Amino acid sequence: MEDYYKIRRLPPYVFEEVNRLKAAARAKGADIIDLGMGNPDLPTPAFIVDKLCEVARDPRAHRYSASRGINGLRKAQAAFYERRFNVKLDPNRQVVATLGSKEGFANMAQAITAPGDVILCPNPTYPIHAFGFIMSGGTIRSLPAKPDEDFLRAMERAVVHSIPKPIAVVLNFPGNPTAFTATREFYKDVVDFAKKHEIIVLSDLAYSEIYFDDVPPPSILEVEGAMDVAVEFTSMSKSYSMPGWRIGFAVGNERLCAALGRVKSYLDYGAFTPVQVAAATAINQGDKAVAEIRQVYKKRRDVLVDSFGRAGWDVPPPPSTMFAWVPLPAAYKHMGSLEFSKLLVEEADVAVAPGVGFGEHGDDHVRIALVENEHRIRQAARNLKRFLASDEGEGQKVVPMRARA
Repeated sequence: MEDYYKIRRLPPYVFEEVNRLKAAARAKGADIIDLGMGNPDLPTPAFIVDKLCEVARDPRAHRYSASRGINGLRKAQAAFYERRFNVKLDPNRQVVATLGSKEGFANMAQAITAPGDVILCPNPTYPIHAFGFIMSGGTIRSLPAKPDEDFLRAMERAVVHSIPKPIAVVLNFPGNPTAFTATREFYKDVVDFAKKHEIIVLSDLAYSEIYFDDVPPPSILEVEGAMDVAVEFTSMSKSYSMPGWRIGFAVGNERLCAALGRVKSYLDYGAFTPVQVAAATAINQGDKAVAEIRQVYKKRRDVLVDSFGRAGWDVPPPPSTMFAWVPLPAAYKHMGSLEFSKLLVEEADVAVAPGVGFGEHGDDHVRIALVENEHRIRQAARNLKRFLASDEGEGQKVVPMRARA
């Protein structure tokens, strides 16, 4: 397999090392508290499931669907953008339904990238932001992950020093894994920059509805002129607790949406029609359910910050997303994030995601996902407290949690 060109361009999947340890520990009977993968544990709201079952009973809904999404789903997403962001979209030209935001992002990369093209991308960031382009033959130039002046200056340097000139910049705010959020003023600066240098902006807004401050995160499309250069990707996975349903969207620039739609027309027929109908119902009727899901994550975040802090590991409270981006404890920084994550599985029965899996600049952090209930988070904190008390990070042998009374 390693002989294939696109496979050779991909690095080892670092998360797999942690996954193997988790599987081995569970096979031996360990109770691993898994805070690693961002896989929501909350059930999909019942009214969405009921709509799926209702439509699935109609045999007319069992035929091929539409790769860009059925009309009702695209109209629902356009209506959501108008009420949430005060952004008007043409559902026929500026909305494409995708099989989750990940698929949409990867196929957009296929649509716009020629071999050797340069793309500006935050580091650390969600892996598909970089590897969607790498698999399409592109080259990544890293930017800081935080949306501030350093980010903007790094874009300026990249345009001056990159040959060829970058074709696109990736944004991800609220960020996975960092939980950084952007302001409208930041987006305005990016749009002005992109228009000046004729660069495409690809904004991943998958976590726009999982926020814990009073002011919800903005969309880049709220900025005047953004529609000329930007496409934004969203997902129903977290906001509506529908990860396995694989429904997301690309919205914005008409030309870019058309390019994505054309690529998709060769690759898929869209999601199962009953899934799309249920997703439209979720968007049209689900604002209350989204608010309830948001509150669950907020409570879990507060428990995580409090209980882990009491255990001796300070967790910066994330303002948004379902993740905490946490520096390694001082005594373990020399290990790096992968070895520390493996140690937590082996000695504390707790799984987290190593920061290096999101880019080399994330190696001094781990990502903790809020995918276990409050009781389990407190249990993880108790495990960590015993682990941290028994080992100072100097490499001495630690008695595994499973062997302790």
